[in-house]
Amino acid sequence: MLIRKLFKFENAHIVRNCTSDRCKRSIHGHSYKVELLLKASKLDHGQMVYDFGLLKGVIKELFDSFDHAICYWQKDDPEYIAACQTFSARWIALPVSPSAEQFSRIFFYLAQQVLHSTTTQNGEGDVEVYSVIVHETDTGYAQSFIEDIENEQMGILNLDQIIFSEQVQAEWSDPQMYENLKNGIKFQNPNVELQVNI
Repeated sequence: MLIRKLFKFENAHIVRNCTSDRCKRSIHGHSYKVELLLKASKLDHGQMVYDFGLLKGVIKELFDSFDHAICYWQKDDPEYIAACQTFSARWIALPVSPSAEQFSRIFFYLAQQVLHSTTTQNGEGDVEVYSVIVHETDTGYAQSFIEDIENEQMGILNLDQIIFSEQVQAEWSDPQMYENLKNGIKFQNPNVELQVNI
């Protein structure tokens, strides 16, 4: 079974080496919509794949980190990177170019890492990320699946290589959240007391 959760954010970037002259030479922004699709073959005690309320925690905070931020590829021109860091308090350095395709891989990877680092306590089953769709515009989107995350030709993804500015980190409910994720410290979902009316 699949469930879908929609997230929204505003973001700016340059996509180097693309065909469009405007996109590869000028900073521009998009109103992004991110569809996170989760799958499971078992339902939890509430008869859900995964409670939507749980997706308002670490996953939402990480996705929201991209809102009103500028994203840049770590292999971009050092002067451009320095300007991004100087003139924007909210920036994210990525190991891949910030295209819609790579954003879909980044969000898939981040959600996957959070799920794998979460202790569930309500009978959740084999919950996994099925797919992520990133809408860059109303007419265009990119969609990734697990094989795209594991595809080395598309670029290796690593938590250590996704760097959030100090301002982004300061706005998290737990400023150590990302370090905890990188260090394998488990997040814990709330414990639910079972109540069955007969």
